[in-house]
Formats: sequence, C-alpha cells, structure tokens
Amino acid sequence: MTPPAPKPPVLQVIRGDATAEEIAALLAVITAGRGDADPEPARPSVNAWTDRAALLRVPVHPGPGAWTASAWPR
Repeated sequence: MTPPAPKPPVLQVIRGDATAEEIAALLAVITAGRGDADPEPARPSVNAWTDRAALLRVPVHPGPGAWTASAWPR
C-alpha cells in the first residue's frame, strides 16, 4: 500500500525571501481577521402568537365607559 500523496502547501512564497518570523506574523494577522470568536447570538424576533406580554392586563381606570374600554387592547 502506497502512502497518500502529500497535500499542496496552504501558503507559498512566490517572490522574495520571507523568514519564518515574517510568515508567522502574516499567518497571525490572517487568522486574527477571520473572526473565529463566537459572535453574540442573534436575539429571536418576538412573534405576536408567542408574546407573553399579551397575557398581561392593562390597568383599568374607573370612569364613564371604563368597562367597555377594559375589553379593548390599547
């Protein structure tokens, strides 16, 4: 059984003579810009069907016609 063929290099210096430190600095900048940090999770949108605030009553103010106004949402 023959060993698998080697993978091509991810980074290749085509022109110039880069040192190992320069290549390491370049890779550090590239990987830092990728944004691998966990972004803040997106807040779920509030659906009118599942909104628990709809279960709360609005305060009833006494006065003429207050009993009919208490039944209508504001």
